[in-house]
This record gives sequence, C-alpha cells and structure tokens, in this order.
Amino acid sequence: ATRALGADPVADEEDGGDGRDEAAVGDNVMRLAQRHEIPLEGACEGVAACSTCHCIFAPDLYDTLPEASEKEEDMLDQAFGLTETSRLSCQLTVHPSFDGTVITLPEATRNFYVDGHVPKPH
Repeated sequence: ATRALGADPVADEEDGGDGRDEAAVGDNVMRLAQRHEIPLEGACEGVAACSTCHCIFAPDLYDTLPEASEKEEDMLDQAFGLTETSRLSCQLTVHPSFDGTVITLPEATRNFYVDGHVPKPH
C-alpha cells in the first residue's frame, strides 16, 4: 500500500483512508515509519551502520534533502534496490516540503547486523 506523510492523521488505504500518516517537522523519518507500523527495520537502531531503513524518495523531494554523509553513502552502497534517490531514513528528519510526499520502501533489505533481529522503537 502507498503511504504518504501529511499534516493530518488519516486511515491507511487498507482501512478506507487515503494512506497519509501524521508527521511533525523534526520527526526522524525512520522512527516515524516505525511508529505508524510501517515495516522499516532499522537494525542498527538509527546510527547509519546498516541499510535496513533504506527508502526511495521522489526526485523533487530528494533534491531538497541535506547531503548524505560519507558514512551514509557507504551503507547505501550495500542497500538492496539502490536508486539515485535512495537515502537512509534514520539520517533524515521531516521538514515542511515532506507534506503529501510518498516515500517508497524497497522490495527487500539486506541485514548484515543480525539476521531476523527487528528492533522495537524506544
């Protein structure tokens, strides 16, 4: 199902809503996804030591994101389904231009951390 970040909480598409999830400026994108039960693993718990929180952004939004660090780039090199607009969601926070944005998850992830480990958000 498609999920989008927006200013108002509404139901997922499966529940008859438009698939938008509430987000606040400054929210960490990975933690936001986990809070809304979107299957975004984040095996390293947000320290850019894996690529399991890899997301694909629309080109217009990608162009507004801060530049990736060398550490993030190194982890992205190991991501499954890498694209030109891929980023690690643990390294990004929501800003106003995210309103209405669709963020795509790759079909699979590579977990070199601990296979099968799914951390729970704090």
